[in-house]
Parts: sequence; structure tokens; C-alpha cells
Amino acid sequence: MSSARLNLLAYRGEHPRLARPPLHFGAGAAIVGRVALGADAWIGPLAVIRADGHDVRAGTGLHLGRRATVHIAHELYPTLLGDDVAIGEYAVVHACEVGDGCVIEERAVILDGSVLEPGVVLAAGAVVFPRSRLPGGFVYAGRPARPERPLADGELAQRRAALRARNAAAAAAPHPTSDLREPLDAGVFVANTAALRGDICAGPQVNIWYGCELDADGGQISIGERSNVQDNSLLHCSPGGRIEIGRDTTIGHNVQMADCTIGDRCLIGIGSVLATGTRVENDVFLAAGATTRPGQVLTGGKLWGGQPARALGPLDDRKRAMIANTIGTYCDYAAELKRAQASDRRDRHA
Repeated sequence: MSSARLNLLAYRGEHPRLARPPLHFGAGAAIVGRVALGADAWIGPLAVIRADGHDVRAGTGLHLGRRATVHIAHELYPTLLGDDVAIGEYAVVHACEVGDGCVIEERAVILDGSVLEPGVVLAAGAVVFPRSRLPGGFVYAGRPARPERPLADGELAQRRAALRARNAAAAAAPHPTSDLREPLDAGVFVANTAALRGDICAGPQVNIWYGCELDADGGQISIGERSNVQDNSLLHCSPGGRIEIGRDTTIGHNVQMADCTIGDRCLIGIGSVLATGTRVENDVFLAAGATTRPGQVLTGGKLWGGQPARALGPLDDRKRAMIANTIGTYCDYAAELKRAQASDRRDRHA
């Protein structure tokens, strides 16, 4: 299997450090900033390792599936990955520690401050809630992830090999391309692996991150100023449909949404799925891994979560501050990475 050109970008002068070139580097993948990556890595297409506000350190033999995302918590938590960690397609590993030999299956999510001890299997679609600790030797499943059963003899190696095989098979999927109807505002940051198609308008300081796919498909996508759409999120309109995102709103990593409306000052958590016709009012925090029903309304001023989402309580001052701080942090990230991408283009064309 051939590899794409290494897409390595500095952040504030700090370049990714690779022990050796990866065994495979998929089209549209990106490694950014304060990354130390061990030997024998396999990086799938559109996978993202982004270490802007803290460090990402990975041991030997990392296997990262298509559209998987590895990120940090700004100046709070790094992400530390041991040897022989396998991470499946569309999984998110965020600001946590993952021990040697762990297997993180497709669409699983690990949230900030968590620790997976060596030898954990995290089943497809599971969500590890913040600051959890998962002892090794078990299969974990559910939202929140709980021990399902002990691992059988040889099962860890078998599931790791099976996941690596699925990652390799998924690498053959078509790569998305961009085809915008009109250029975006000059103040918008679009990461160099994002794909935008159709009628998309975005206000000043909007930032759209690595691996994202925004497809208006004969409809329209509108994003208000200072909002961000984080790595590997998929926004797809139906023909004639519309996605509208307000101001100062965060769409987290690996979110999926169809025709819907998101208000101002919202945070849509990592790995959430918003069904067609969802309406999210102003000042909503939707927890990671949540889903909505078609046409569901999430009333403002509340924390929502679950499958399907339900109101969990009022939006407290701490979460309001988190939403506001994320906007400022991401505008700063975007300004820096916009410069880094411009420098990378000049170097490649010199």
C-alpha cells in the first residue's frame, strides 16, 4: 500500500518528531505540533494527531484508523499512548493516557483525564467519561464505558490484529475533494485536509479543522463568526436542505450532522450525532457521544446528553466558561496554523 506525502505542520515553531517515517501515511492525514511518534506507525487516511496546546507522545507500533482523531486539552492534559496501541476508524482519543497494547475500536471516545491501563479493549461506540480509570484485562462497552467481561486467553492480540485489518481495508475508501461555490471570507481558517463543497458561507474567524467534510449538496451551510468545526466532523445537507450554526459555537471532533440549526454559544460534544431537523437553541452544552431524534428541539440554557439526548440540568457557570474559553483558544490555534500552512505551501513550491 503506497503512502501519501507526509503532512507535518509546526505549531509555534514546534515540529512533529518521528522516530522513523510511518509504515503507511494515508491521504489527507495530518500530524501537527508537539507530537513525538514512535517507530512503525501506521496512519490511516484523514487521521489527525494534533498537539497544539499540549503534547502527544506515542510509542512504537501505533495503528491509527481512517478519520480517527488524537488531540489534547489546552495546557491541561497531554495525550500519552503506549506501544502497540490500535485505534479504529472514527475513534477519538482526547487528552488521556492509553497503556501498552490497548485496542480502541471504531467510533469509541476517550475523554479528558482518563487512564486506560495496559491491555484494555474498548468496544466500538463506547465512551469513556472524563477522569475515568479502566484497569487492564477487560472488554469495556457502553456510555459510560463499563467492564463487560474479562478478556479470554489470546483475545487481546486477536482483536488488535482484526482491528488493524479493518483499518487497512477502510484505507481504500474514496478521498473527498473540495468544490466551493464561492470563496470564503479571508478571515476564515480552513485546514489543509478539510473538504468543502457547494454553497457554504462562514463569518470572520470561523475555523474548520483537519479531515472535516462540509457538503451543502444543493443546500446551504452557514457558520457564524468565531465558531469552530473540529477535526473529522461531517456536515452533510440533503438537496435543498440547510445547516445553520450560530456565533461562538463549537462543533467537537468527529461530530455528524444533517440538516439542522445550532444556536449561539453552544458546544456540540465529541462524537455526537445530530439527526435531520434537530434544532439546538442558544447556550446549549451537548455531551460527548449524544444523539438526537429527527426534529428534536434542545432548549437553551441546559446541559443535554444521552441517546437520545435528554435535559440533564441547567447550564452552570463552569460550562458556560468552558464554551467561551474554547472559542478564544480555537481562534488562537487557527491564526497560528494558518501561518504554518502558508509557510508549508511556500516551502513546497520553492
